[in-house]
Amino acid sequence: MNISKINKVVIAPDSFKGTLSSQQVCELISQSIHKVNPQVETKLVPLADGGEGSARILAEALGGKLVEAVVTGPKFEPVKAQLGIVPSHTGIIEMASCAGLPLMGKALDPAHSTTYGVGELIKVALSYKVKQLILCLGGSATNDGGCGMVAALGGKFYKANGEEFIPVGATLQEIAKIDLQGLMPELKQVKIQVMCDVDNPLYGANGAAYVFAPQKGANEAMVKELDAGLRHLAGIMESQLGIKQVNDIKGGGAAGGMGAAAKVFLGGTLKRGIDIVLEYMDFDNLVKWADLVISGEGKVDSQSLEGKVISGVGRYCKQAGKPLILIAGGLDLTIEEALPYGVTAMFSINPKPEAFAVSKYHAAENLSLVTENLWRIINL
Repeated sequence: MNISKINKVVIAPDSFKGTLSSQQVCELISQSIHKVNPQVETKLVPLADGGEGSARILAEALGGKLVEAVVTGPKFEPVKAQLGIVPSHTGIIEMASCAGLPLMGKALDPAHSTTYGVGELIKVALSYKVKQLILCLGGSATNDGGCGMVAALGGKFYKANGEEFIPVGATLQEIAKIDLQGLMPELKQVKIQVMCDVDNPLYGANGAAYVFAPQKGANEAMVKELDAGLRHLAGIMESQLGIKQVNDIKGGGAAGGMGAAAKVFLGGTLKRGIDIVLEYMDFDNLVKWADLVISGEGKVDSQSLEGKVISGVGRYCKQAGKPLILIAGGLDLTIEEALPYGVTAMFSINPKPEAFAVSKYHAAENLSLVTENLWRIINL
């Protein structure tokens, strides 16, 4: 890297969770660069990989807008949620906005939470005559196998006594019949891409319940109950819908089984979230334009290299032969581990050995200081 010839910089970070949005990170880094050298041209590319904030980032990047709708929340209560609508006839559905963990408050309960609102958001998107949907699965509070979403879109679930109901995690084992005849026909006319950043199967030791449900409030007994329910749902899918080997679907266990539901019920294609985002943002050409790319997130660790924002950005930089500098709240990774993924150098913004509870209040000033110091070296 010839640092004397860095005139064009792409700034493409994830958010610093709990402190700064990806847009704020972009602006602070750009401002610090220009404080040292106003001549440097910067392009700000705030990123997300499917979690909270993904709809806003994608909609804004693609020249679209956010639309607000009142839908069913995870506790079957009305909530105000948002979805993105962009000019390319694309709808962006963010699961976290209507079925996310923060909406549960302190009463986390994956056994009784629902994805019904996700289906309602999809209906809103379809009313805009979209031709494709992007479904962001990050940050869910649910474990209902996506059955709530399917019910909202016209699918029907019946118990053995013929009673129709909306299954939740605790009642998946009561499903005796699935009827998809009432599923909205418009769904067959749209291409559905699903942001899915895990490969976990629907059920089993590495499935949705055992791996993710404890993070959503499940105890050991509940985990077993939820896993049994997902196993039962897979059996119904196979016997009644003719789907083969549901548990072989990579990512089927994402978001409490929404990965499998999106593929089986909606015909969606599961793909790494950051790959979808970078493709839509034409990131390949942005990297080719740049002399340097700066990315980062709140904490850089091994997961950062496995399907997260940094892994996607690093892959593009490596292919184009462009340097990539990471600026992060914390580093739990050695540079030797990061180098094979396209990373050139890494910097932590924290100047003191402080706990996050303390340092989070200084994230903006610490980020600005580290970037300014970095650029003073580059500007020598």
